[in-house]
Amino acid sequence: MTTVVMKFGGTSVATPEKIIEVAKRAIAEKEKGNRVVIVVSAMGKTTDTLLELAAEISPEPPKREMDMLLATGEQVTISLLAMAFRSLGEKALSFTGWQAGIETEAVPRNARIEQIHTERLEQALSEGFCCVVAGFQGVDATGNITTLGRGSSDTTAVALAAALGAAKCEIFTDVDGVYTADPRYIQGARKLQQISYDEMLELANLGAGVLHPRAVEFAKNNQTPLWVRPSFSDAPGTVIQEMITVEKNLIVRGVACEKGIARVSVRYEKPFNGSLARIFTALAEEGIDVDIIVQSISQETPPSVSFSIKEDQAMQVYRVLDQQQAEIGFTARDVEKGLAKVSIVGSGMISNPGVAAKMFDILRMEDIPVHMVSTSEIKVSVVVPEGKMTDAANALHAGFGLI
Repeated sequence: MTTVVMKFGGTSVATPEKIIEVAKRAIAEKEKGNRVVIVVSAMGKTTDTLLELAAEISPEPPKREMDMLLATGEQVTISLLAMAFRSLGEKALSFTGWQAGIETEAVPRNARIEQIHTERLEQALSEGFCCVVAGFQGVDATGNITTLGRGSSDTTAVALAAALGAAKCEIFTDVDGVYTADPRYIQGARKLQQISYDEMLELANLGAGVLHPRAVEFAKNNQTPLWVRPSFSDAPGTVIQEMITVEKNLIVRGVACEKGIARVSVRYEKPFNGSLARIFTALAEEGIDVDIIVQSISQETPPSVSFSIKEDQAMQVYRVLDQQQAEIGFTARDVEKGLAKVSIVGSGMISNPGVAAKMFDILRMEDIPVHMVSTSEIKVSVVVPEGKMTDAANALHAGFGLI
């Protein structure tokens, strides 16, 4: 029998009525002759409520205890969904992340999946059960509950699909597919029929919230067919795969934007003497993601290095830098907040020179200042004032013919 993994996000399971509809959809898939695994998120805004509760207790709660707290949200959903299956006459069993055999590294709040022991799921599937698995969570080698980072139920689903050799993994959400840009910000954003793993990975990393980046990475590494589909309609959605066969003429296939970016600048009076490595090693050890890095060295001005981070990590970055100032050797540091990142993505950039020049010209004509730039083979990102983010994204979306 073919195995299918279906993932439903928080809005898709926000109420008992929606949970029952999810069960019906999964039962319909089983009636086609498939073995079915359903991965779910916490109901609605449950995770936000738990975060607010923690903040009332402590301004900076221990990460281990946050994992213990946040993992409870998905447990509520899996038990209710398993009950819904039973009420509809279908056999189902619920599994927490650790019961499903998901083993992670020992990194609270942002663990990566290391391996999945599928024996319990395989046994349940062989006995005709629908398996309902809690997304977003696992267990480390010492038995501590871990969570995988916000939005990572997608990752759970794709990782399980790979481990079980599933024929496909479907991500059901409140949008009907992957768009050329976020329709909330961009006029004329339209749904794509197909997009490549590499393009989707870039868009996900750059702020497109429809899929978690690690989910796309798992799908690409294991060549797992991945669909993004609406939760409560039969629309085909968007397929993510290695090669695309439609709309191949588009040089740029998507525009992504992300608010809440900050630029940290670290200044010196003398050359770095290896302290650049010390900066980014220290930040990595604290689990702080650094994006764009710009180094400035000249004979006329003191050396400096600037890098972009998420704005809510600024205080943590300051603390790490200050604790290691003697080893790093810097003389001053400052942060600029109120920024945003806007990016264009498309595999067609590889064979079409001049894309970056066109991007900068579009932004110049819109009088949008560029603070930082980062490029790869298939993307160009710029950091701009947050108040200009929507203008920049709309101009680029139109300028590259995505309307």
